[in-house]
Amino acid sequence: MSVRAAVVGLLGLCAAVACHRASVEVRRAAAPAVASAISEAPAGAPVMPMPQLGYGAREGRALFLHYCSTCHGVEGHGDGFNAYNLDPKPRDLGDPDFQARQTDDELASVIRSGGAAAGLSTGMPPWGKTLRDRQIRHLVSFLRTLTPEEE
Repeated sequence: MSVRAAVVGLLGLCAAVACHRASVEVRRAAAPAVASAISEAPAGAPVMPMPQLGYGAREGRALFLHYCSTCHGVEGHGDGFNAYNLDPKPRDLGDPDFQARQTDDELASVIRSGGAAAGLSTGMPPWGKTLRDRQIRHLVSFLRTLTPEEE
């Protein structure tokens, strides 16, 4: 293994660890707000409404919030908790031009193999050993539901 390959692998591992730690911190920070929303909800009202998504997209949304939102943001606009630490900044996954250029297989490949394998940012870790193919397909289904940020 070359020194460069070792460094790239180490950087990818560091990014994955940073994403995981940030994800844990986001969940810890969000817990009081979620508990407050639950306690303040009127009786019989839905606590956390889910957008009208199909099964795969709903499953993908849960995976996205757990694994991806720390960098890409809850709405996928590249403004996650950890985004300020990254250069280049995470991609706005709701950008219509980006969505039109990418096939589902290309999105799945980047999720599976990471940014470096696709000639993109090394900050995007590979999730292929963490997520099953079915979970990656669900993530892609959710990514297709993201919309541009309204101004």
